[in-house]
Amino acid sequence: MTTDSYPTPALYLNRELSWLEFNARVLHEAFDERTPLLERLKFLSIFSTNLDEFFMVRVAGLRRQVAAGVQVSGPDGISPQEALDRIHLRVAELSARQRECLQQMILPRLAELGVRLVEMTDLSQSEWSTVDQFFESQVFPVLTPLAVDPGHPFPYISNLSLSLAVRLRDPERGVEQFARVKVPKSLPRWVSFGRPHHFVPLEDVIGANLGALFPGMEILGWHAFRVTRYSDLDLGSIEENEDLLATIEEQVFRRRFGEVVRLEVQGGMPSELRVLLADELHDIDDPVAPLSPRDVHDGGKLLELGDLMALASIDLPELHDQPFTPVTPVEVRDENRSIFEVIRERDLLVHHPFDSFQGTVERFLEEAAADPNVLAIKLTLYRTSGETAIVRALTEAAQAGKQVAVLVELQARFDEANNITWARTLESYGVHVTYGLPGLKTHSKIALVVRREPEGIRRYVHIGTGNYNSKTARFYTDIGLFSCSPSLGADLTDLFNLLTGYSRQRLYRKLLVAPANMRLRFMELIARETENARVGKPAKIVAKMNALVDTDIIDALYRAGQAGVEIDLIIRGICCLRPGIPGTSDHVRVISVIGRFLEHSRIWYFHNDGAGEYYIGSADWMPRNLDRRVEVIVPVEEPGHHARLKRVLDVCLADNRQAWELRPDGSYVQRTPAVGEMERGTHLALLRESWGMARASGTMTAISESPMAPANAAKAKPKKKRARTPRMG
Repeated sequence: MTTDSYPTPALYLNRELSWLEFNARVLHEAFDERTPLLERLKFLSIFSTNLDEFFMVRVAGLRRQVAAGVQVSGPDGISPQEALDRIHLRVAELSARQRECLQQMILPRLAELGVRLVEMTDLSQSEWSTVDQFFESQVFPVLTPLAVDPGHPFPYISNLSLSLAVRLRDPERGVEQFARVKVPKSLPRWVSFGRPHHFVPLEDVIGANLGALFPGMEILGWHAFRVTRYSDLDLGSIEENEDLLATIEEQVFRRRFGEVVRLEVQGGMPSELRVLLADELHDIDDPVAPLSPRDVHDGGKLLELGDLMALASIDLPELHDQPFTPVTPVEVRDENRSIFEVIRERDLLVHHPFDSFQGTVERFLEEAAADPNVLAIKLTLYRTSGETAIVRALTEAAQAGKQVAVLVELQARFDEANNITWARTLESYGVHVTYGLPGLKTHSKIALVVRREPEGIRRYVHIGTGNYNSKTARFYTDIGLFSCSPSLGADLTDLFNLLTGYSRQRLYRKLLVAPANMRLRFMELIARETENARVGKPAKIVAKMNALVDTDIIDALYRAGQAGVEIDLIIRGICCLRPGIPGTSDHVRVISVIGRFLEHSRIWYFHNDGAGEYYIGSADWMPRNLDRRVEVIVPVEEPGHHARLKRVLDVCLADNRQAWELRPDGSYVQRTPAVGEMERGTHLALLRESWGMARASGTMTAISESPMAPANAAKAKPKKKRARTPRMG
């Protein structure tokens, strides 16, 4: 049976609905009693911040399409309006489950263990005094009450900010009035008052002290609310002759005033107050599309649950995952031996966070900065964690007279302002900074070091699947390859020349580069397996990515499956392919692995008639990655590295603890061990293997007998400022 036998929409799952199912799997981790309690709280936080971004970009885009009268359906046959209808139903269901999990499962259990959110009315007199002192010294000076009346127009409400809608009465005039008070993000959301691990929400502290903000007024009541604004950038409008830095800065500023696409209100808010807020937000913003009743979301008792990450970080080791220490690969464990000497002997493959990011990637760049024989360092920065060893190495190298060129991607969504800041910092130290190509994001993860050696100039490369970010390297799984292959060095030289200068380079010796040759090469690799299967040869494809959306790739996979190619896909997030359709995709299987670490590595395996080929790199199988981004994928050619990559794929495919199987209808079912079967969770298995390799090398110390042994450095400390939630999108 061919794909032509089916109506086209029957072959594709909707992109947005597939993403929601990914976030549902994230939410499920909060329900899973096998997960430590504070880690479950962390997943509730991640679910919320994921959903915020989804509304700011995807839902906002659909609303604009509907407002513009767009009726064209995607490949799944679902119109923008139908997609919005189904999104709102699913979001309401998932949000209700989130509130149930928090209020009925996690908070009561935490309270039994001594961690509690309390009401102001539950405080003793001395505790009230502690909170009052905090309010007077820390909170009151930064609050700005904003009245709404004919002389005071409805104020601007910033994106994702928490506010109080306050109802008051003037006792002299007897007139009911309305005011808004913003809950400051600069202060801790959860206020401590003396009892260990007991907190009062900041909005409750402000609400209990509204008399200080409105002296002489009668406070009738208050309710929290929060708005979500359209926050995508209009990158398609950027012209080649425009100053990219200035244009991105302007768009980041304008983003603050994007139309409101969601209004979240605290449970119990009177209907007339909901209507007032929705109407005022419409009048002040003049949005593309006004807020409808379904755009007003009842958030329950607590809003802005992304702030639960701060609670999830409190120092109670027994309620967290067992800490682990990343292992430094044995090849680079000798600090007296240059990392360049190691790479000259053979390519080095690393798998984070199990392999130390500090001991490999950071060391590579630090040695390059300090080595007098290094002439140049070139690097792409998509998301960086700021003042890190990498940034310091780049600035020190520039100050030492080395040629340092860094491409900072200004269009990295929601990191634009941060990247602009670091671009200017790097420039101030003499680093040559470029900002990418108009119309193309540079998403590749590549570094090139040019070194003078007795034999002549040699180029060392690092090509990875993850960002040069020391923070995310602790909880994202990523693969990186170090090499001094002349072909790879020449390819990266050509690519950096394209990124920093003028070039129409489309041919590369080894690399798959988007948008130049990556799509074509992947189609060729899939077609080769398809042809092998047709002539009776064994044929197999295993692909691990964040997302599969591209219809050309999906169609090629369907054809491969019909020819008999066995296809296993490990897709963490969005998957628009429908596996298990009889005659079309019954040779295709799809799983998603969700757990302690964010699965971020991209790995491809093609059987190639027994001469298996492995690739790693930065791209997913999405149109944006293949056509609108600069991406790099590299073949991994050493057989020893093949075994390690195969093991990673095999562990994921054998998972019966964290893996979810995709069904043809788009639903996911989590695998569970059969009766008498041991649990095989991907992350625990890889942690144990990392520890086993360290022990086998004889390098375990008495102090750290296991990578999962408690370590003070691994303990999370309470933070005065709000913790930033990791992105799992």
